[in-house]
Amino acid sequence: MFKMTCPLARQDGLGARIITSAVFFAVGTGLVLHVRGPLLRELRQIRKVAGAAQSVLLRPLPPRIDGLNIAAAQLSADRGACVGGDLYEVIATEHGVRIVMGDVRGHGLSAIGTVAAVLGSFREAVHDEPELGSVLRRLERALARHLRERARAEHPSTGPDSESPVAEEFVTMLLLEIGRDDEVHALNCGHPWPYLLRSRVGPDGVQGHVERLSTGEPLPPLGPFPLPAELPLVHCGQLLPGEGLFLHTDGVEDARDGHGRFFPLPAELSKAVRDHPVSPQTVLRTVFTDLLQHTGGRPSDDVAVLVLRNDRRPTGACEYSAPVSRGAGQ
Repeated sequence: MFKMTCPLARQDGLGARIITSAVFFAVGTGLVLHVRGPLLRELRQIRKVAGAAQSVLLRPLPPRIDGLNIAAAQLSADRGACVGGDLYEVIATEHGVRIVMGDVRGHGLSAIGTVAAVLGSFREAVHDEPELGSVLRRLERALARHLRERARAEHPSTGPDSESPVAEEFVTMLLLEIGRDDEVHALNCGHPWPYLLRSRVGPDGVQGHVERLSTGEPLPPLGPFPLPAELPLVHCGQLLPGEGLFLHTDGVEDARDGHGRFFPLPAELSKAVRDHPVSPQTVLRTVFTDLLQHTGGRPSDDVAVLVLRNDRRPTGACEYSAPVSRGAGQ
């Protein structure tokens, strides 16, 4: 077709071929430049929407919450995604500071709906329920409702008694409560236990210490099985002033390098507090930097980390400020 409409294309000389190639190059370049602008604008808009979604789901935590120094971050395993299947939140209530760290089965964009359902329920329940076990039951009901609605939307042809892929979804979850007296209680639904971080200043300088907060038998993950009738709280001791907690999802400890070796999380935590007082920002930066280096910048699973340090006065007294009430619809 091009030869029929362009006389130069019917000539076999070298000069004609050069001119023809130049024409093709110019036309192709023009088309690329014409398409590139709208594509870049669309990409910027997508990133803007993703950033807004992230700020709603995993909203940035303030640096201090009720006397606790906080640092947190997450990384999605899906390239280009801002949010994934990991979740966390810290909220000061009249019942104490309540913390959730969770991990939705799977990772990336497909888990965002479940993350939204769990976090939305947690943000309401922690203020309403005086008992941590009641908060967990609220989360269980919210998850079950979300999965039923998702199953109907994704598989409308299946009957109520039919097996659905959504029925296999589950969430591992750790709930912590730090009281006014700095006592820590936990409910663990199949999630990794956090690490306790200590730094002591002695004659020989700062000496850091890292240990698991608890090794008690966890409850089953939320989703596949109903919670037991009794939900006994695990007493994890007192978080003394200057001590910290490191909460994480299993994407941290399960991360592997090119030789299949797991990420040495306890060693990395020990390095972060060995010669310095516990600093949530330093611990977070050390772990994330070494984790990305360990995995070559490509973790295979979503990763979330939350680090806190008790900055309260030694008496443990800390004022609670009730949240500002919002009008209807806000």
